Amino acid sequence: MAVVDVLNQKGEKVSQADLAEGCFNIEVKPSVLHDVVKMQLAKRRAGSAAVKNRSDIRGSGRKLFRQKGTGRARRGNIKSPLLRGGGVTFGPQPKSWAYKVPKKVRRLALKMALSSKFQDETLTVVDQLSLEAIKTKAVAAILDDLQIDNVLIITPEKDATLELSSRNLPGVKVLRTEGLNVYDILKYNHLVLLEPSIKQIEGRLV
Repeated sequence: MAVVDVLNQKGEKVSQADLAEGCFNIEVKPSVLHDVVKMQLAKRRAGSAAVKNRSDIRGSGRKLFRQKGTGRARRGNIKSPLLRGGGVTFGPQPKSWAYKVPKKVRRLALKMALSSKFQDETLTVVDQLSLEAIKTKAVAAILDDLQIDNVLIITPEKDATLELSSRNLPGVKVLRTEGLNVYDILKYNHLVLLEPSIKQIEGRLV
């Protein structure tokens, strides 16, 4: 079992916690992490780019001028892609960029992301983060005591006070264990786990 110190919100060591080796201390393969992060970012793409084609343009279907005798091009109606205000030929239409990576690979990548934080010593376990009221300064003070910034905080359950208090701090994000993902773990320099969330993560991955 991997062992990590448990701190209180003042940054003082209060105990130690055991981490499952198969979840927090496995070999990290960048190629696996890359595949899963790429998949996550593809799913986030809006895919909402769209143009109007000839059939979407409002306008008369009347032929602009007679077929022969004018010396001009043989125009159809005013919605032609060749005319200003006409439809666009082969333009983008709404689509989904999402694709799937096998479930086993996604789970393995999540273990590797957690392991990378443990092995780089950027994983911090805190016994609790208790706030009396919604106050951004209180969260900033706690992070100063822990001597960390640019941090992802994982909570075992919904904590509206903590979530609202931290949302205006740049480089700080609060997630519940069910929302834990590879991209966010790797995006932030530090990972803070509330002690009760460890068992939930291990139950999900081991």
